Amino acid sequence: MLVEAKAMTADYWHEIADRIAATIGATAESHDCEGRFVADNYGLLREAGLIGAAVPVDLGGNGMDYRTLCGVVRRLGKGCGSTALAFSMHCHQVAVAAWRWQHMQAPTDGLLKRIASENLVLVSSGGSDWLQGSGTATKVDGGFRINARKIFSSGCQAGDLLMTSAVYDDPDAGPTVLHFALPLDADGVTILDTWNTMGMRGTGSHDVELKDVFLADAAVSGRRPQGQWHMLFHIISMIAFPLIYSAYLGVAEAARDAALEAARRKASTGGMIALVGEMQNSFWIAETALDAMIAEAEAGGPGPAKTSSVMTGRTVTGRAAIRTAELAMEVAGGAAFYKGSTIERAFRDVQGARYHPLQEPAQRELSGRLALQLDIDG
Repeated sequence: MLVEAKAMTADYWHEIADRIAATIGATAESHDCEGRFVADNYGLLREAGLIGAAVPVDLGGNGMDYRTLCGVVRRLGKGCGSTALAFSMHCHQVAVAAWRWQHMQAPTDGLLKRIASENLVLVSSGGSDWLQGSGTATKVDGGFRINARKIFSSGCQAGDLLMTSAVYDDPDAGPTVLHFALPLDADGVTILDTWNTMGMRGTGSHDVELKDVFLADAAVSGRRPQGQWHMLFHIISMIAFPLIYSAYLGVAEAARDAALEAARRKASTGGMIALVGEMQNSFWIAETALDAMIAEAEAGGPGPAKTSSVMTGRTVTGRAAIRTAELAMEVAGGAAFYKGSTIERAFRDVQGARYHPLQEPAQRELSGRLALQLDIDG
């Protein structure tokens, strides 16, 4: 049920997120230890009205603003990194659809209304697709047959719609990436039990197999040339990555806070104080870089320069969040090396910041090309 408009302040939503974080923090260790999807936590998100909260008010949502949404994800990350990261994948799909409807008059209103009214959870396959796309779309009467295997499908066990793509060898235009949504309970859609990782073990980021899945022509929501930057991906870059890295900042913050608590129980030697100071420096860099990313998204104006700026923030935030967790291990000492330690789990979870696009080498190339006024498509 949607909350009343008068309650829709940042403080209201952040208080809700803090309460949920405290609850999910109590079960984060068991989800991690067992590699078990955080299904119950999605129930809490639904009950709190967070699934559709960022849908515009005119379309039945609460119109939560973007910065507040990033703050919600960060707070959830302090309690359970897996919940925050999986939820951020839903959030960025909603936020991109809302931005496109508000700023481009894109026909995403039907999807957004369904999210608000039905509490639909969206699952992204962007981590396995990106500019190249993946899988094949074969033309048949009335549509296409889709065959693909989508990795890193975070939250798929709680998902309703897979937001994905496949490559069609168009006889006129050449290799073309088709974008579409598929119900996760459609014929030919299978979740494969593949997620057994070092960190973020509760995200349920299994592979999703699409085997001869029929896609009607009318269900294709977009087409673009394969392997080239497209405005859609500049919008995704601008909006998705501050949300995703909000989860990692929350994980780093949990490690930092636990390390400070441990340090206060120890003798305050010069070496310990300096180490804590270095940890604070790293956390400040992560927090400041993320804030700059959020400000870029709030300012709008997607395009190559904006993408380069946000992706630079993604690199800096990720590096600094990882370094914060590393230093938290040192500050806390041997106790942080044991399973069951908040810091040990955070250290493993935050490593996931390395793997989202654009990974650092690709980000450096993009930024370098722009600085040298070269074609970003190479």
